[in-house]
Formats: sequence, structure tokens, C-alpha cells
Amino acid sequence: MSKVFNADQYKKTTQAQWDDAAEAWHRWGPLLKRWLGPATQQMFDMANIQPGSSVLDVAAGAGEQTIEAAKRVGPTGSVLATDLSAKILEFAQKSANQEGISWLATRQLDGENLKLLAGQEFDAVISRVGLIYFPDQQKALTGMKDSLKMGGRISVMVYATAEENAFFSIPVSIIRRRAQLPPPLPGQPGPFSLGKVEVLQKALTDVGFKQVKVEKINAPVRLDSALECLQFEQESFGALHQMLSGLSADEQDDAWEEIEQVLTKFEQDGQFSGPCEMLVASGVK
Repeated sequence: MSKVFNADQYKKTTQAQWDDAAEAWHRWGPLLKRWLGPATQQMFDMANIQPGSSVLDVAAGAGEQTIEAAKRVGPTGSVLATDLSAKILEFAQKSANQEGISWLATRQLDGENLKLLAGQEFDAVISRVGLIYFPDQQKALTGMKDSLKMGGRISVMVYATAEENAFFSIPVSIIRRRAQLPPPLPGQPGPFSLGKVEVLQKALTDVGFKQVKVEKINAPVRLDSALECLQFEQESFGALHQMLSGLSADEQDDAWEEIEQVLTKFEQDGQFSGPCEMLVASGVK
């Protein structure tokens, strides 16, 4: 009998992964800001976020982009950050407190259950590299649309295709080969599940968003070395550790060593530049 993707178990595992990676994701915040900053500002622009806007951030993580959204809306606006992991949201709230941003709030919430926000409506809903990991992306998008005021905007950021994101897809392919993992099961989410422009556009259109647009943004991961990129992925990408869990400690070390060796091809003139393309999509309720 063929296996069936278990969404409930996947969510439990995902929550545990982000609980474990929360501190590291927060610590790597400066890199995230450099790496995804321009694409994040594009996401804000496409969501029409401006002073006074009310914003819902779904799968907010440690909140680096949430803080930036809060700075844009200012004290006359508001931002609510939600995430499956309460632990990672603690870092978002702590950052807001340190910067005196009192108009940012957090709430642990499954992005597929936004109906629990019934009664709250927002000018904009954003999600940075979160939607791709939802088992039921259509349910999540429907909840996002229902959370918007009429005329409000959604904007989401996702990875483009695996071929355009070698900094991430190479480690995934090496680990999948070494751990002898089967192909993803039907319906299983993943980093490149919305990577084609037409697929992302259809996802928003199918739930009723109008004026859907998709922009592609070049966002290379720039670091000092392939080793630093390896450290970033080891510490922050919990899914890679989950994929490696069936291997012995020595086998895992060998896999990481191969990943570093292959990533060195993106080193040039004493710097590492990992290929990365992001898609940013928007739509209107």
C-alpha cells in the first residue's frame, strides 16, 4: 500500500522544527534582512502597506520582516504576527519591545485556521516564505482573503524553482540521495511547491483574488564563504535535519561535507554568492 501524506503529523514535526530553530533564525536576522530585504520591500509595496495600515503577517517566524512592516505603518497602524511556533514568536515580540514598537502583537496560530481571527479585518495580509510549507495552501489563502477588508491586498513571497535556487536545492538533492528518500508524496508541501509563476498566479486566482500579479526578484545569498552558508542552513533549516534523521552521525557529517564541497562552486574572489530567485505575488479582495 502506497503511503499517504499525513498533514497533521507534518504540522507537528514542522512546529517542533521551528521551535528548535527559533533562536538560530532570530540570530541570523541580519543576513535575512540583507538577503530578502529588497524583495520584502517589494512585497510591502505590492500589498500597499503605508502609514496607518493594519497588517496580518502569516507564518511570521522571528519577525524580522514583521518589524519592518510595523516601521512602515507607524504608530497609527497595527501589525499582528502569527505563526505555528509560539517559541519563534517570542523573538518577534522581544524585538518589537526592544525597539519600542507597541503596535505589533503576536499570536500563535496555524495559518490554515485564520478563521479564529473572525471579527478582525486587515488592510493587508503578507506571508514571507511561509505559504509553501502549508499542507492546504488553498485553505490558507482562503483564510487570508477572508481576513482582508474589501479592497484589501495580499502579498506573498515564495522561492522560484529549484533550478533557480541552487543554494537550497543542492543541499536538498544531496540529502535526498544519501538518505535514499522517496519523492515527495502527492499533496506534500515544500520549498519549491509554488515556484512557477503560473502556479503561484493560479493559486491566488483560484480562491477569488483579483488583479493578481507576480514579480520575480533576483536575491542571491551573499556570505563570506560556502562554509558560512552551510552553517546558516545547518542552524536554521530544520527540514534538512529531519531529512537526515535516518542516517548515522558519521553519515550525516559526510552529507554536510559533500554539501559544503559542492557549494564552493559559488565562491568567487573570496566571497560566496548562492543563486536564489524569489517570486512575490499580490492580489486584491
